[in-house]
Amino acid sequence: MIVAALAAAALVVAALRMLGAADADIEVTRAVVGPTPVTLFQSSVDAPPGGAPVVVIAHGFAGSQQLMKPFAVSLARNGYLAVTFDFYGHGRNLRPLGGDVTRVEGATRNLVGQTGHVVDYALSLPAAGEGLAVLGHSMASDVVVRYALADPRVEATIAVSMFSPAVTAAGPRNLLIISGGYEGFLRREALRAVAMTADDPQEGVTSGSFADGSARRAAVIPGVEHVGVLYSAGSMREAVAWLNEVFERDRVVTEVDRRGGAIVLLLLGIVLLAWPLSRLLPRVASPPRGASAAWRELVPAGLVPAIATPLLLWRFPPDFLSVLVGGYLAVHFGVYGLLTACVYWWLRKRRPFPAPGDESRPGPTANDTSTTGPDRRAVTGHELGPAPGGLVRGLVATVMATAYVAGVMAFAIDTYVTSFAVTMPRLPLMTVMLAGTLSYFLADEWLTRGVGAPRGARVYTRACFLLSLGLAVALSFEDLFFLLIIAAIILVYFVIYGLFSGWIYRATGHPAVGAVASAVAFAWALAVVFPMLSGA
Repeated sequence: MIVAALAAAALVVAALRMLGAADADIEVTRAVVGPTPVTLFQSSVDAPPGGAPVVVIAHGFAGSQQLMKPFAVSLARNGYLAVTFDFYGHGRNLRPLGGDVTRVEGATRNLVGQTGHVVDYALSLPAAGEGLAVLGHSMASDVVVRYALADPRVEATIAVSMFSPAVTAAGPRNLLIISGGYEGFLRREALRAVAMTADDPQEGVTSGSFADGSARRAAVIPGVEHVGVLYSAGSMREAVAWLNEVFERDRVVTEVDRRGGAIVLLLLGIVLLAWPLSRLLPRVASPPRGASAAWRELVPAGLVPAIATPLLLWRFPPDFLSVLVGGYLAVHFGVYGLLTACVYWWLRKRRPFPAPGDESRPGPTANDTSTTGPDRRAVTGHELGPAPGGLVRGLVATVMATAYVAGVMAFAIDTYVTSFAVTMPRLPLMTVMLAGTLSYFLADEWLTRGVGAPRGARVYTRACFLLSLGLAVALSFEDLFFLLIIAAIILVYFVIYGLFSGWIYRATGHPAVGAVASAVAFAWALAVVFPMLSGA
């Protein structure tokens, strides 16, 4: 355990040193354009005389300007003035996103207009020289393409993980499309865009001419996906080299940002450190509490909510609480948890105790003399409260676990990955969303814990939940298709917080401690990540 603590601490220290070095020689200035937070990045050692070409950088759905920092730092290090900003309803931008998110004439038009305000501001800066380019990821790839088509000042467009029906054979000018190797559909979209101007479109081959603005290239970054493409050194090199060609800058691509590995080490260290730290939690229940459910109970308790929840919420508004998808997801958690508890209660009512000598069911049997009376009822799931005197220990353990699992992780993500702060408009949202996540995690933790709980129970129930989200998207694809974008993130969260709750349970003996910590962490994420909508 000491070795694990030392290893985790070493990972955190090494990662922080690497992250500190990643911003060396970069001058960072923050400003506000109307309601929009803006950040300027430029080299403190390589400021071109007469100013630097401007690159305005836009983030994707549920992202923030912090997520685009690798591109900004790489471009600044190579002599460009890089400008990032938070879209309406995203990050620390307190103005909600207005307009229908499914219509170009709605939210997209508002985002294109906002990009124009940032561009005008960036070009007015004393450090701005000749030349303008725009760069956008995912949702913003369509925004920057549409903006470039409308603004003749834009000489180059870089679309990362692009999907934009606005691309034509005539524009935008000098289009570079960067896709991750694992983004099969988007790679095909990139080739389709190149094929508009090339007879034989190929990945990694530039067609057209930079001189007349017809240059196009579909660049593929091996081994990365929709988020990893934002941290790959290959993505940075492609972007810098492309702009050097557009602006006829005869210079070699210098060092590019490599903070992705450091971020992974930091988060890995924080997760690993939770293991030895969990031993400091007070014991809450002995013997351990939980349902001790058999597979014949787990299977229906997982499948019934997975199928019933999306059917019950088929017509539920996707912008509930004026948060796109996030409000729906919180309700999905809540209904799913209630159904899980109801199914488990019904199954237990039909079979409240294991039959004498029934070895097919986990938990104590009639021949088990180690647990009798009240203790026997506890381990078979019929006593939900803590052991005598355990209430105070339970509260202390819950506060300690939540502070680390939710608080420390949120601080690290907000500082080094993407905006994760709970701004005032989002605080009420987090409170409401916590009701939904508490319902799910309390039910799921109780169902999958207890003496003799079968291996793979948690994997099964979490897989059922992901299946349920898939069914919800299939039933309302147009309203909930954004869930597909974040499905991988939810899976990662399940893995990480599953480790946390497992260590917490082994230390405390009560599933409610880890359930509350996980519920707060998920409610936090739902409240701060998804864009806020105005409905106008």
